[in-house]
Amino acid sequence: MKEPLYDVTIIGGGPAGMFAAFYAGLHELKTQLIEALPQLGGQVRALYPEKQIWDVAGKPGVTGEQLIADLEEQLAIVDIDQSLETTVAEVEQTNDGFLIKTNQGQSQTKAVVIALGNGAFSPRPLAVNGVEQVDPQRIHYFVQHKADFAHQRVAVLGGGNSAMDMAMMLEPVAEQVYLVHRRDQFRGLPMTLSRLKESTVQLRTPYLPREISQAADGTLTLQLKKMRSDDETTLNVDHVLVNYGFTANNAALSDWSLDLATDRHLIRVDSTMATSVPGVYAIGDGNTYPGKAPLIATGLGEGPIAINALAKKLYPDKRMATHSSSLKINR
Repeated sequence: MKEPLYDVTIIGGGPAGMFAAFYAGLHELKTQLIEALPQLGGQVRALYPEKQIWDVAGKPGVTGEQLIADLEEQLAIVDIDQSLETTVAEVEQTNDGFLIKTNQGQSQTKAVVIALGNGAFSPRPLAVNGVEQVDPQRIHYFVQHKADFAHQRVAVLGGGNSAMDMAMMLEPVAEQVYLVHRRDQFRGLPMTLSRLKESTVQLRTPYLPREISQAADGTLTLQLKKMRSDDETTLNVDHVLVNYGFTANNAALSDWSLDLATDRHLIRVDSTMATSVPGVYAIGDGNTYPGKAPLIATGLGEGPIAINALAKKLYPDKRMATHSSSLKINR
């Protein structure tokens, strides 16, 4: 049986990949969207479903879960093929474009859009004395349901936007939230920092956790050391939420037969999101170019750029609608 032939295959079903697939569908390109997880949404849905996201136009503080739900509703308007729980093992160049080999079968495609973000991800673990003896149910790396922390004392460890957002998200439901950071200054949006200072979240800066222990009643004691000082203090809580970021890699890319130019493990692209391999484009957190801002909003904007560019190459004589008012959408 001959493999199906697509105009474009989008690999990665996070926000950037979902919107790129929708835009390709608007142009009636034969499109397939491939996602390794059982559901669309990528890291946003898997790790931060209840976290508020502020960098999406027209969405004031939308939660990750709601953003993905909106993108799914939008995606349902167009006719594309979706393949979930599908891992791409190989992308091989052919005379007609590319052969996509997955754990679910093979397909042919004329163009490829890589929207894998930073690839497989895992949280940076809490590495302090005593952590091995603590109930792992008391140490968390992301929040699926903030109600799980209702009436609990929670210590959030970290100093970036995500850590501040987590602390602010839990403040309304928790008994008390502490934010522990090894510096006096936080790395994040000024508005988020202003809201944090006006909240009931208690800051513990500049302190670094050095030891953790668990009492018979299940509560945790964090031993904190003040930076550039011999001073120490303790913090007694019910749960610890670690937000030291994630290590990520796109090891799968190295197994593909594509010689992609990279910069610090990110795929280098031009102003049209084209990579060094003709017919292959990259969008979202996994690409890089001068002035790149690693935001969800950026990835959402890169999708239409890539789709417009590849569509013009595939169908140079076809007049492509570039303004939303020119697109015909039937709902």
